[in-house]
Amino acid sequence: MSAATNHRFSVAPMMECTDRHGRYFLRQISRRALLYTEMIAAAAVVRGHRDYLLGFAPAEQPLAIQLGGADPGEMAEAAAIAEAFGYAEVNINVGCPSNRVQAGRFGACLMAEPDTIAASVTAMRAAVTIPVTVKCRIGINDRDGYDDLRRFVDPVAAAGCGSFAVHARTAVLGGLSPKQNREIPPLRYELVYRLKQDRPDLEVVINGGIGSLDEAAGHLAHVDGVMIGRAAYYTPWLLADVDRRLFGAPPALPDRHAAGEAMLPYIDDQLTAGVRLNAITRHMLGLFSGVPGARAWRRHLSSHAPRPGAGPEVVEQALNLVPRSGLQQSA
Repeated sequence: MSAATNHRFSVAPMMECTDRHGRYFLRQISRRALLYTEMIAAAAVVRGHRDYLLGFAPAEQPLAIQLGGADPGEMAEAAAIAEAFGYAEVNINVGCPSNRVQAGRFGACLMAEPDTIAASVTAMRAAVTIPVTVKCRIGINDRDGYDDLRRFVDPVAAAGCGSFAVHARTAVLGGLSPKQNREIPPLRYELVYRLKQDRPDLEVVINGGIGSLDEAAGHLAHVDGVMIGRAAYYTPWLLADVDRRLFGAPPALPDRHAAGEAMLPYIDDQLTAGVRLNAITRHMLGLFSGVPGARAWRRHLSSHAPRPGAGPEVVEQALNLVPRSGLQQSA
């Protein structure tokens, strides 16, 4: 597998979190983590404002796009468009449990239709040269045993998908909100481990409830990769030791202040393009989580960044509220 789609460590696709500004910020902290877009409906890619939906800064690479959809032809067309934009991978969402997504007939409900996903994989692989991967749950509702997981994975793998990111929770369709679906169904990591054991030919990435690099290292004894979501977003300095610890590469930055400072030229450019400051800084609120000055940092950004005319000086002022000493260590 090419270095551009190394799944050893990735940040999960998250709605309203992994937009282009959030990804650019996380990329300052880790050069090696694979990043994903928010889920984008294939129909929107085919018929919508492509530059708005798909545009990204080259510095965000390695970057994968996650698509949602159930029509193989539409998924293939969207994948080809994404490849032309420069994405390194296209991932199919078979894990989102929201009612809105179900109404559109994509997301976790499609775990009940492995042949539909297999057909999309076949069509997409014929349309692109970049990897086509799948992100799914261990199951849905009462169809969440190991055999159910295999009944989904095996035909999709036979269609040519060699990489599965598996959120180790059942998706409860109807009755639980997306937030509850991330918290209430119990984590069953052993099913993901068993999938890797029984299908060593597949790349298996584990997702769900992983909150530290120590936990990630433990999972890597059983699977090929780890995908972290909310912990990476709300405590982004978690990524600071990813490059050294998991990839044997130098850390991207010396400390948290450097991550804030690295955003200043980007903020200048984006403001010139008409982006509001708080659209960027809302992704940066957790930078100093767990260290002295974190509350002052969050308060200053939250109160000043939304104001008309707010510029990079707001971030500089907030940085000055946090003591720099003692921040060299990683989270």
